[in-house]
Amino acid sequence: MASTQKAAQPHRSGYRWVVLSTIFVGYVICMADRSNIGAVLPMMRSEFQISNFEAGAVSSLFFLGYAVSQIPAGLVMGKFGTRKIVSVAILGFSIVTFLMGHVGGALALLVLRLFLGLIEGPTPVGMTSTINSWFPLKEKGIATGVYIGSTMVAPILVPIVSVFLAQAFGWRSVFIWFSVPGFIMALVFYLVVRSHPRESRHVNKAELEYIEGDKNGGKATAVDFGNMGWIDKVIRLRQGRRLRRNGEVLKSWNIWGVTLAYFCMNNVLYGMITWIPDYLKSARGYGTISMGWMSSTPYIGGLIGAILGGFVSDRIFRGRRKPAMLITALMTAVMMAILLITPNSTALLAIVLILAGFFLNIGWSGFTSFAMNITTDSTYPFAISIINSGGNLGGFFAPLIVGALLDATHNYTVAFSYFVLILVLAFFILLTLTEFKPAVEPRKDEAVKVEAAAE
Repeated sequence: MASTQKAAQPHRSGYRWVVLSTIFVGYVICMADRSNIGAVLPMMRSEFQISNFEAGAVSSLFFLGYAVSQIPAGLVMGKFGTRKIVSVAILGFSIVTFLMGHVGGALALLVLRLFLGLIEGPTPVGMTSTINSWFPLKEKGIATGVYIGSTMVAPILVPIVSVFLAQAFGWRSVFIWFSVPGFIMALVFYLVVRSHPRESRHVNKAELEYIEGDKNGGKATAVDFGNMGWIDKVIRLRQGRRLRRNGEVLKSWNIWGVTLAYFCMNNVLYGMITWIPDYLKSARGYGTISMGWMSSTPYIGGLIGAILGGFVSDRIFRGRRKPAMLITALMTAVMMAILLITPNSTALLAIVLILAGFFLNIGWSGFTSFAMNITTDSTYPFAISIINSGGNLGGFFAPLIVGALLDATHNYTVAFSYFVLILVLAFFILLTLTEFKPAVEPRKDEAVKVEAAAE
């Protein structure tokens, strides 16, 4: 009897995993185009004769443009979908990357980095909004973890590939070659991905019902939050209501609190991407090739942490996002403090950097998926655009602050102590957030009735 019932169940098409794979590869390309600057920055500094602060500005201007463009992108995507905008953004930042290989001076480089950020800004909003639309609640953490994992793949490969290209053909060749995958991916994303699963001919009825089940009160994809005792007290777990209007999003402390914490975390992530290569070369005495290999170690740990973190969030903490976020802030602070006192041993240094990357990313998916529990498909793009925009301002300030500290002290211990302090601040901000059990999102016809009654 049981086997007959199992055979009668319709087979789900599983196309959401094809979409996630496309997003994964697409964001690897995005991260490669923004992070290749770290590996070649020492060579560019030598050619253009720029200070540590100016070198930090080269990285920071990307994040200024990146932050500015995300809220407008979120508002537009909330109304018109993600597919076309993301495809155009990938094409646009690939063109800018190509042009960076032809700059004649520091000023042109600064301008193009700003434009790179402006054009690339819509991609994370579009990709995470696509994940939110394509995955049921019980899989959002895992799917987001895979997406976050893509941000670690590029920093693993980019220093090695960039150093090889720069040594063989000059640093300009790095930007020219790195632009090529983006031109291809812009077309692939447009052909493969749709803004919502119901728009794709590759999604059958069974998969669509599975994806949208929890939104309409279905049990197939429901999450059993259960009771986790003292953990629920620490994270302030409550029964929640979805934010169905952008105005409600703007008034939510949870949105602004996670934005501030994300700002702190991005200080560390992009501060490391920018300065770890130079730290290894200047403070630890590594040569160019060995620096390229060692620069990859935090992101090896980060890749493991990001993918495992989605599983931990969905399965171990049963859909709670805040516990893993707290672990990330606290344990990364501990590892960065240990880094400052680690002796000059390649093995020990690699272990510390791997663990720093692991803990930095074990809860990173929570910063993206936290808002998924309390928003709808139409308000999530706006919510995540606020989180990404404010959060990525951390990527703007961190390289500048570290560069200024280095110019003033010529001491990486002082400069990297800033990371420890900002991580502790993030931990205490996260403690103030309220973790909500997601409420069932009303169907469109029901939502119209609710809004009419409210008016």
